[in-house]
Amino acid sequence: MTVIPLNHTVESPTPEEKKSGESEIPAILLAATQEALNSELGYAGTVNPEDAWKLFVGGQAHLIDVRTSEERKFVGHVPNTLHIAWQTGPALIKNPRFLRELENKLPRDAAILLLCRSGKRSAAAAIAATKAGFTRVYNVCEGFEGDLDDNQQRGRISGWRQRGLPWVQD
Repeated sequence: MTVIPLNHTVESPTPEEKKSGESEIPAILLAATQEALNSELGYAGTVNPEDAWKLFVGGQAHLIDVRTSEERKFVGHVPNTLHIAWQTGPALIKNPRFLRELENKLPRDAAILLLCRSGKRSAAAAIAATKAGFTRVYNVCEGFEGDLDDNQQRGRISGWRQRGLPWVQD
């Protein structure tokens, strides 16, 4: 497994943020929720990759990769994250067990950050989870590989990897 070096500027959580635990909602998530209410997103909100990393390493949110197993293996993934595929196989058929797998791993009131390639599948998964009764599901905007550039390629202008956040590849 190759470990990609950490070369980002995300600061470690403050002692107050670490002490607050999951019972208090971090300011990042409160702001995301307010923006989501104003935009009628259909889920708790959207956070950027740096904020997602800060919340994850601070123990304030769970990070779930909703990409396929193949994407995780061949493109890379964030270490120590949960994996529940939103879609499976080469045809990207919706995983009929997604919500059941989510329920088996986390309580409905947990702060959950969903990550996919670009932020589109994770947004769809966030809507489905919210409709199923999960109350604090957030989408990581830009995803793992980011938006398409002028050459229709990902990983160059935005996303988890482009921002220099930690990731590994098998």
